[in-house]
Amino acid sequence: MSDQTKDQTLLAVDPQQRAVAEEFDQYSESYTDAVNKSLSFSGTKVDAFVEAKALDLLKFIEQRFGDPSTQKILDVGCGIGNYHPYLMGKVGSITGIDVSAECVAQARKAHPGVSYDVYEGAKLPYEDDTFSVAYCICVMHHVPPAAWPAFSKELIRVVKPGGAVVVYEHNPWHPLTRKVVSDCPFDRDAVLISMPKMRTLLKDAGAPSVETRSILTVPPLGKLASKLDAAFVRLPFGTQYRAVAEVR
Repeated sequence: MSDQTKDQTLLAVDPQQRAVAEEFDQYSESYTDAVNKSLSFSGTKVDAFVEAKALDLLKFIEQRFGDPSTQKILDVGCGIGNYHPYLMGKVGSITGIDVSAECVAQARKAHPGVSYDVYEGAKLPYEDDTFSVAYCICVMHHVPPAAWPAFSKELIRVVKPGGAVVVYEHNPWHPLTRKVVSDCPFDRDAVLISMPKMRTLLKDAGAPSVETRSILTVPPLGKLASKLDAAFVRLPFGTQYRAVAEVR
């Protein structure tokens, strides 16, 4: 079965996730422009935020596992693969998966060294204990809230013992975050998740411990900004946050 046929078959399932997929299909070639427009008031483009989170993820992998080149990672809700250029060649392997077939098609063209799949948004098509790290970046707020527990359990299921689930999300308590989300055409119906709620979701999904930290309290404008941002990780002032769930 070809990738296209498989993708179309998978997308014939979950109507709620299909609605999300259709919305993102429309932005597969204009995603970056749409986000940049919503960020225009800040004077910072989306690429700076993408790089900051990709480097934060890579730093976490190095701290947790040592040599990242031996680690197999999964990007759930990968979209057009914006984060993958910063990870390719540094981690052992990257698999990206999304409900939007159009976005995955763009990602496949741009990053032939990455393995991509499309799914229906419910059960990930991978065996238990497959990856060292499963991560999703600003994805869960697009998942229907009723599906958050099942989504969280799937993230944990596909990670092997000793690995981690890493979730980056918008901080709903930050006024600038709410502005950006309300101005972004594919985020207007999003339901943002607070740090306490995210900790509860991941613990209820089976994680024995979950650590959260604020990120992007300071705009990503170089090394000095990065150092300043690190000083605020324990305060709930970041525009976004990172949650790390231990998997046993």
